[in-house]
Amino acid sequence: MTYRTDHIEQLLAEGVRDKVYPGAVWAVGNSAGVHASGATGVLDPDEPDVRMRPDTVFDAASLTKILAVWSSIGALWEDSVLDLDQPLGTFWPEVQGRPLGAVTTRHLLTHTAGVPLRAQLKSLYGTSENDIRRGVLHEELHRPPGEAVEYTDRAALILGFLTEHLSNQPLDQLAAARTWLPLGMKTTGFGPLPADTAARCAPTELDQDTDTHLKGTAHDFSARLLGGVCGIAGAFTTAADLTAFLRYMLDAPAVATQTGFGAEWTAYSLTIHTGELQPARGLFWHPAPGTNDDQDVWVHYGFTGTGMWISPQQDRWAVLLTNKLYYTRDRQPLTDIRNAFRQLAFV
Repeated sequence: MTYRTDHIEQLLAEGVRDKVYPGAVWAVGNSAGVHASGATGVLDPDEPDVRMRPDTVFDAASLTKILAVWSSIGALWEDSVLDLDQPLGTFWPEVQGRPLGAVTTRHLLTHTAGVPLRAQLKSLYGTSENDIRRGVLHEELHRPPGEAVEYTDRAALILGFLTEHLSNQPLDQLAAARTWLPLGMKTTGFGPLPADTAARCAPTELDQDTDTHLKGTAHDFSARLLGGVCGIAGAFTTAADLTAFLRYMLDAPAVATQTGFGAEWTAYSLTIHTGELQPARGLFWHPAPGTNDDQDVWVHYGFTGTGMWISPQQDRWAVLLTNKLYYTRDRQPLTDIRNAFRQLAFV
């Protein structure tokens, strides 16, 4: 396995130069380990002498959906606690007799549940965690389940609530116990981060209340509103921890032992579950843009500038972590770099 490391470094350095992000950390490899990695740019433009490092901590943003929700749902599925096609209302008292009761876990994992797309929790339900939970779980659907693929953060929020109901554990404790700790993901966890860990965290968006960039506190307002822990976002991680996670996905035991999910859950998730509906989706993972069935590359992104790719067929994975949100919410410049990076990582 060979990589044009010089091309990857040049690509990511150009992103720093063009102010797509202050800095980036990357790694590529397979089930056996890391084959190439690096870091470029600075942690914080206000401190130009502090370089981005391999152990920099990043706000994972929507990678939380994979690290905490997808893995925990997999644990419950492996335990035969959860049937993906059983309507939620048949086993979850909070949604019995509600519109969400007709939705299945598979609908939520494929973004075909028909739940509302809007996610302004505060303006809809207030600031009480109980009111938010009740509002989200009792909300009307905006279309019948299974009719269309529509990405919405609500799917992960609902699934996070579901894991807590089925396991009788908070999401952060379940994810840590079943996945993060067994895999040696020592830094991964929900914020707000303790001061010593926050010190090596890449800053993200400018907080209008304090006029400082968020560092160690989730950029996602919904996550902050819910105390830092929710299915949407809120987790923090490092390249090394994501490497451990992706390597395990490629080399997991057939049946889960140490961890909450095994090879069967990974293989089942990295297949199309949306039939003829477009865009095609697996279970919370989706095919990387511009790839075909022969390449079999699956991806998940985070709004702060994080991303990870995996290809069981090629026995490869890749991680690219940036704090692009420091500069802008414009996605296109980073999208171009992500696509180029993926092409170099999966040649």
